[in-house]
Amino acid sequence: MKIATFNINGIKARIETLTKWLEEAQPDVALLQEIKSVDEAFPREHFEDMGYQVETHGQKSFNGVAILSKLPLEDVTRGLPGDDSDEQARWIEATVMGDTQAVRLCGLYLPNGNPAPGPKYDYKLAWMKRLEERAKQLLADETPALMAGDYNVIPQAEDAAKPDSWRDDALFRPETREAFRRILNLGFTEAFRARTQGPGHYSFWDYQAGAWQRNNGIRIDHFLLTPSCADLLSDCYIDKDARAMDKPSDHVPVLVELAA
Repeated sequence: MKIATFNINGIKARIETLTKWLEEAQPDVALLQEIKSVDEAFPREHFEDMGYQVETHGQKSFNGVAILSKLPLEDVTRGLPGDDSDEQARWIEATVMGDTQAVRLCGLYLPNGNPAPGPKYDYKLAWMKRLEERAKQLLADETPALMAGDYNVIPQAEDAAKPDSWRDDALFRPETREAFRRILNLGFTEAFRARTQGPGHYSFWDYQAGAWQRNNGIRIDHFLLTPSCADLLSDCYIDKDARAMDKPSDHVPVLVELAA
């Protein structure tokens, strides 16, 4: 089972780029972030014609998450539990039925949090606390599960080409990294680091200041796997070449392969 997470930075702007990437990479499931579309405006039929079941949790002009799956999906839910007043579309869940194993998929777009400190940063940390509670519930369930998406978290200095320039940014502040570690230390495996060590691996390059050409990137798109899901892990990698496509997103896909 090949599962991708991909912040596409707008489905309207990126439909041709995403289509080409799907045709080339052939993931069984793609968890998308920043679709920037209400559910009714998402080009559902286009991706259904490609063989994908489409589930969305959209929002006008901002945020929005989706699941495209060639495998059957069950028990789809939308919205991160813990705050009924939260109207931002940042979380979608479904159980995907593999050949040998069902896996609970959680697609997320964690708040950016800038400027920090401030109300947006407070919202980010509160959202991460809710994420921690959901993570505990996933661990208690017997179904293998993963939480994947744009975390807007630079976990360690080696995950940024120029860490000093991110010191005061919401993505790298100590409180952010501590909240991420709390979730990880519950018993999750960070899939990419389970397979690849060392600096120089990034999933985001800003459109400005030649960041891509200079490889001035950061790694903020992550897969966190429960122990029973980590037992199924055969590979995890970043598709860096996607950043060189026509009209690219500022993010690239990260993929896991599970023996499921």
